[in-house]
Amino acid sequence: MKYYPSTLSTDESNQLANKITTKLAAQGWGFWAVELKISKQFIGFVGLNQPSYDLPITPCTEIGWRLAKPFWGMGYATEAGRLALDYGFTQLALLEIYSFASVGNQRSINVMKRLNMTNTNQNFEHPLIPSGHPLREHVLYRIDNLTP
Repeated sequence: MKYYPSTLSTDESNQLANKITTKLAAQGWGFWAVELKISKQFIGFVGLNQPSYDLPITPCTEIGWRLAKPFWGMGYATEAGRLALDYGFTQLALLEIYSFASVGNQRSINVMKRLNMTNTNQNFEHPLIPSGHPLREHVLYRIDNLTP
């Protein structure tokens, strides 16, 4: 949660997990749990989502990820992200998928680049982050179904 305004309480974390589970059950896709193959240890989630809040590109489908810090920089977000993009383009027949992150979140920006996403150069103020907060400005990346 380094690039979020605050960490989640146990109740907030459980609410988020319930929201993700409900969306998965309702539509058959969403943010999927990521676990290590060898140990089956849960390390975070990666997947697709349709944000319920207003963005400059609403309505849209985003790809996103949150992994536990000990697993940053190991290629897991990129590996799972490729699978999520493939699912979005082949199974859901999406024409485009977006991703966004705080301008200072270079690790996520690097994942977007490794996924062959393109910076739209349309930074925006994230509506769920308070005005004036240093994490409010976000970059916006995009990939379309024709991108190799």
